[in-house]
Order: sequence, then C-alpha cells, then structure tokens
Amino acid sequence: MGLFDEIAGKAKEMLGGAGGETSGLLKGVMEMLGSGQAGGLQGLVQSFQQKGLGDIISSWVGTGQNLPISPDQMKEGLGSDLIQNLAAKAGVSPEEASAKLAEHLPGFIDKLTPDGTIPEGGLLEKGLEFLKGKLG
Repeated sequence: MGLFDEIAGKAKEMLGGAGGETSGLLKGVMEMLGSGQAGGLQGLVQSFQQKGLGDIISSWVGTGQNLPISPDQMKEGLGSDLIQNLAAKAGVSPEEASAKLAEHLPGFIDKLTPDGTIPEGGLLEKGLEFLKGKLG
C-alpha cells in the first residue's frame, strides 16, 4: 500500500460513519494545507509555534507520540478567522469545528509527515489533491 493510500485510509477512518460535517471539515483542512492558505503545513507549524503551541504541533510532525490538544488551544493555534471559515464550510459551529479538529488533526498531520519532516517541493500539495479525489 502506498503512502497516499494509507493517508486516504486514515482520512476515511477519521470520517468513519461521521456526518458530512466532518467530511467538509477535513476537505477544508486539506484545502488549507494544500493551497498555501495560512502558509500550508509549514505556515501552520509556525503559527502554532508563535502562539506557544510548538511542542504540541511538533509532536504531530515528529515520529514520536502525538501530544493532545484542547479545542481552545486549536482555536488559538489556527486563529478564530480560520476556525470560522472551516466551520462554515463544514456547516457546524466554530466550537464544534475546534473540537473535531482537536480530535482528528493530530493524526492527520502525523500521517502526512511519516518521516518526521514536512514534505518539500510540492509533494504535500500533490498528495492532498490526490486525497481529495480519493475522498470523493
């Protein structure tokens, strides 16, 4: 099984039986990471670091255990505007979006960075486009 098939499987597992709101939220995250919104994954890491949450997000990128994050920390790390944007795309409240992201984003980023580093050279963007196609 290829890396992107494994990531697609993890993404579907995270959606597992959940309503369209989780699917919409995950697709919004993939757009955010792939389109350069918020600077892509590297920008997301920098944003969390600037807000004192660097240890948490670094654990998701790294190869060790993922540290947990609270919905409030997720909102702080991503920023209220981005949370509201993702919530609107998913059709949920910002509070619910923060909670779902706190639950699912660590594992998703962990799968996107299996070697403990952020892919360079557009590989992440290509992979995210591939995943969007797999998720339908």
